Amino acid sequence: MKPNASPFTNMRAIVVILAAALTACTQMVWVKDDAAPEQMSQDLERCQQDAWREARFYSWYYRPFGPFIGSDALGRPHNFPASPYYDPFGDPQMEEARLTQFCMRNKGYELKPVDKNK
Repeated sequence: MKPNASPFTNMRAIVVILAAALTACTQMVWVKDDAAPEQMSQDLERCQQDAWREARFYSWYYRPFGPFIGSDALGRPHNFPASPYYDPFGDPQMEEARLTQFCMRNKGYELKPVDKNK
């Protein structure tokens, strides 16, 4: 322990981590003041369908048709993706979620935690 460090420094870090973990588990819902629940579910369904379609349309280009086995600079075997443009981080599900959120926010909805008191 550092001579000037407080004995509660580690405890603060633990409390911050626990608070972050608890808020990460909070259930969220789309809210718009002048929208009925039926309208919200229709808008969400439409946004999800459009996002799914667009995410799949752009992700086909990045899908490898199979890995190729080759050697790296030191002669060790290595798997190479089929396309030089392959993006291992271009996950269509993540893109779909991002596009759905973008669509809902453009329609005026806001993502808020569920109020369990209601």
